[in-house]
Amino acid sequence: MTETGKAYGGALFLLAREEGQEQTILEHLTGVCALLDENPDYIRLMEAPTLNRQKRIDILSETFGGRVHEYLHNFMCILVENGTFRQLPDCLEEYRRRYDLLHGIIRVTAVTAVPMDETQLAALRGKLAAQTGRQVELSTRVDPSTMGGVVLEMEGKRIDGSVRARLEAIRSELLSVKA
Repeated sequence: MTETGKAYGGALFLLAREEGQEQTILEHLTGVCALLDENPDYIRLMEAPTLNRQKRIDILSETFGGRVHEYLHNFMCILVENGTFRQLPDCLEEYRRRYDLLHGIIRVTAVTAVPMDETQLAALRGKLAAQTGRQVELSTRVDPSTMGGVVLEMEGKRIDGSVRARLEAIRSELLSVKA
């Protein structure tokens, strides 16, 4: 995450919290970032040196004005004015980090070789909630190279309980044994 994203995302969160709008702005900011992810040319347009700042703000207002919370709209205008609109996803990352901390949420990604069924997801979510004492927002990803087991990614940490990791540990142990 960039320093700009951290500073600006944190400032937006503080404003939203003061006004009791943190949930609404999080939803709108998440939606905007998803749209930008699907349309990267829009970011380039917002930073095009051939357009003056006012024209870029006008385009931004035509696109998002009245469709997102006014604080978010004004925030995006500030980013455009400062030439830092590209940092919006980093702002979302910091905003979400602060939101999650305040609301006792932990976001976890479970990587498995095959998709987990609802029973397995519920069991994993329950176990993680019991261990962390926080509400678990669980997302999943399938990666056949794990071979089995599960790899958990949360708060910048990776807990590797995959079959692949276990086999590699055994291999390393066997290679370290001197004949």
